[in-house]
Amino acid sequence: MDHAPLAATRLATEEPVGDLLARALADLGVTTVFGVISIHNLPILDAIARQGRIRFVPARGEAGAMNMADAFARVSRSLGVAITSTGTGAGNAAGSQVEALTAGSPVLHITTQVDRAFMDRDRAAIHDVPRQPDMLKAISKSYIRVWEAAGAVDALLAAARAAQTAPAGPVTLEIPVDVQRVKVRGRLLPASCHIAPAVPDPAQLDALAEMVLRAQRPMLWLGGGARHAAQAATALADRGFGIVTTTQGRAVVPESHPRSLGAFNMTPAAQGIYDRSDLMIVVGSRLRGNETRNNAMPLPQPLVQVDADATQAGRNYPVDMFIAGDSKLVLEGLLARLPVGLATDAAFLHDIAIARATSEGALRSSLGPYQVVADKLLARVGPGGHPFVRDVTLSNSTFGNRYVQVAAPHLGVHALGGGIGQGIAMAIGASMAGVPAKTVALVGDGGAMLMIGELACAADMGANVVFVLMNDGGYGVIRNIQDAQYGGRRHYADLLTPDFSLLCASIRLPHEKVSDVAEFGAALDRALATEGPCVLEVDMTAIGPFAESFAGPPAGAAGSVR
Repeated sequence: MDHAPLAATRLATEEPVGDLLARALADLGVTTVFGVISIHNLPILDAIARQGRIRFVPARGEAGAMNMADAFARVSRSLGVAITSTGTGAGNAAGSQVEALTAGSPVLHITTQVDRAFMDRDRAAIHDVPRQPDMLKAISKSYIRVWEAAGAVDALLAAARAAQTAPAGPVTLEIPVDVQRVKVRGRLLPASCHIAPAVPDPAQLDALAEMVLRAQRPMLWLGGGARHAAQAATALADRGFGIVTTTQGRAVVPESHPRSLGAFNMTPAAQGIYDRSDLMIVVGSRLRGNETRNNAMPLPQPLVQVDADATQAGRNYPVDMFIAGDSKLVLEGLLARLPVGLATDAAFLHDIAIARATSEGALRSSLGPYQVVADKLLARVGPGGHPFVRDVTLSNSTFGNRYVQVAAPHLGVHALGGGIGQGIAMAIGASMAGVPAKTVALVGDGGAMLMIGELACAADMGANVVFVLMNDGGYGVIRNIQDAQYGGRRHYADLLTPDFSLLCASIRLPHEKVSDVAEFGAALDRALATEGPCVLEVDMTAIGPFAESFAGPPAGAAGSVR
């Protein structure tokens, strides 16, 4: 969307606001909306159904709907939309919206309110709850309430624009149910939906290019904010930059590139590379604690930071230069100021490839029998162009987040905030984002229980997903931590979970169980060839433990280990 004044052209016919909002969403290019139907959002959802321009995905809970919209936004690289109800319904989405806020996902959360006559007056109207706006403001990039019917469409446009303007994030639009029913004249929407990116200072780009030309061992640290700068970042790697990425920045430069450490950003071998580098440019990354040992990991100097959000300047590390601007424009501007080939130390670039292989080898040797699972996913996910969704689970923390490569930045989806149980819903949203290849979701049995009902949504909608369910009968990482740090006293980590074959049969969801790891590859191929959703359960109890216990992030690093 552009920032020009909105056209004031009004249409002659009066329609309910719910109809106008449904039409405006479709006119903005929204094709899919996720949510839970309720008495307070019926005017909007009834209009969506009657107009037939938008696919509505009925999640089994608002938390799932928000995770679906979030993953849809990431994979489609467009606006995700979730519709919830008033009060508790809106509150159910809160944890998942915090994930979207953490990840900077452009999500529009349309929620509702009681009639204006009862709003904010604590009169106990149905679904009315105390301090709903306060809650929504806390979990949103911004919050907009519609008071008057005539301004509803403009409020929708403002919310959609805010969600997609860097730094992107979830925006909540709160609409009282009586406003949704009021008839007003519609209006024409602006023809352009372009949002102008933040333009960097040319003088700073000149200075940065001079720093690069003085360096012999320059590196790029690429985060999620560089996802749309893949072409320029790869060109810089080809010219002589070393590359390392965060988990969110994976595949900004192809993960197979010989000058990339990939997401092996905190291994001893990676630290050896940092110690030799004489310039690091951090692009679109917050240098999160769980990837920098709580910001205690030494990084190269000079250290330059690039971010569209000026408030991030030097927040986690002191920097020698901060450039406020769109990452794509910054990297393209830097490319234009550099020669085709940099005088980079050839031995340094060669050692990056060795460090990557060393890091991969160390990880692979720790997996024991699960080398087979990791290798089969490695052979299928990236080469097949599959969206790869990972929940916070033992298998993802070991090999899913870094060893199994993804084909493009937008095809990797994980719970950046570290919350468990979001993978099932995220996989459904990712599968509906227009990527033809089947979505692969790596989830655990413990986390799966938080949104197990969304498997019914997957079956109902025919979501094209294979859920690779790693079943160890509870929270495997917690058990490992209890063994390592609490004298082997195991409490609360062993869970009663269902017989997944019976559960899947009850909702007509294809299921296959693998108890011999040698059979995993063939079973995965069958699952990928199956049209629609299916569950591929890996019986970790029968297969046995990893060669080395994973007990959370390395000492000094923070991260979710639930």
